[in-house]
Amino acid sequence: MGKTKRVVGRWLSGIILAVCCVGSLSAQNIITRLYNRFLNDTTASNQPHLALYPTIAYAPETSLELGASALYLYHANNDTVNNRLSELQAFGFVTLLGQYGLNLDNTVFGDKDRWYFLGRARFQRFPLLYYGIGPDAHADRPATVDAFSIQARQRVMRRIRPSLFGGLVVDLQHLSNVEFQQPEGTPFALPRGSGGSTNLGLGVGLIYDSRPNVLNARKGAFAELTYLNYHPTRASTYAFSNILADVRLYKTVRPNQVLAWQAYGVLAGGNAPFNQLALLGGETIMRGYYLGRYRDNVHAATQLEYRWLPFWFSKRIGAAVFAAVGTVAPSAREIRLDNLLPAGGAGIRYLLFKKKDVFLRFDVGFTREGTGFYILTGESF
Repeated sequence: MGKTKRVVGRWLSGIILAVCCVGSLSAQNIITRLYNRFLNDTTASNQPHLALYPTIAYAPETSLELGASALYLYHANNDTVNNRLSELQAFGFVTLLGQYGLNLDNTVFGDKDRWYFLGRARFQRFPLLYYGIGPDAHADRPATVDAFSIQARQRVMRRIRPSLFGGLVVDLQHLSNVEFQQPEGTPFALPRGSGGSTNLGLGVGLIYDSRPNVLNARKGAFAELTYLNYHPTRASTYAFSNILADVRLYKTVRPNQVLAWQAYGVLAGGNAPFNQLALLGGETIMRGYYLGRYRDNVHAATQLEYRWLPFWFSKRIGAAVFAAVGTVAPSAREIRLDNLLPAGGAGIRYLLFKKKDVFLRFDVGFTREGTGFYILTGESF
């Protein structure tokens, strides 16, 4: 009887050990498959690729921010010879203060560049810091505008000739459930639109884009000129217009080393609400400044960036250094050189998708007023 128990015990131990081994191997296989499916670029260069990854950030106005990003990359008809890389991005987040948001971005090229769709959308319950209007807006004691906002701009472009596109531009800006929290002691005069507004803009645009890869341009150029008009007869609270000009040049100076330059300008005319004035700062140009730290009818800026993609001693790790200068003004005639603001910084790059040449960037921007941190997929411009 004792011998039988020992035999049965050995069999059970063996079965349990086998199950544990199989379970461990299955878990490892699942983890490996998930890693290869979403984070490791194991697909062929002509095949679509979907990546999912978590994000974490911190800001004084949001506390801890937790989120998840999704990035879908593909070529139309899986043709890498005649079609450029298209990308769809989604980023959702929540904060410990109960704020939330969903960001959507798209750069989509049709077959043989016949169509070009370029757009972004933001759905957020998120605080907006308001420092006032003009180049002399003070940094201390900003107002906090807690509101639900929708920002969506889409360009629908048809190819006119190689690399040149023209078409329609639609922009929707909605601000509701606004709580304008004034700083103690020095309240602001409430700006236009402080109670919320909805503005639908319709317009036209031209885009020249010769970049083979919009997420990591190593050569080519991008230029955009768009005009938008907002009017109460077209579901807008206010009547105003917006002109945007954006020019970017890219040159490979050495193997895996790229020099990039951008000039950017926005002109708002008419009765634009405070949230649709020209805003300085953010993750693309004038990094280090909070988006909207300075705002006015006119914003002009330029930046230069040098990139190592990647370093000569690494297959995946790279870096970038950048410098920028910009300002805001009530009108183009009133731009003053003594109001120019400098910004600069550096960042690390990680080659996330080797076969599609897409990097994850971590940038630190420095200004006279502090620093800003940015973790995003693809280069800033």
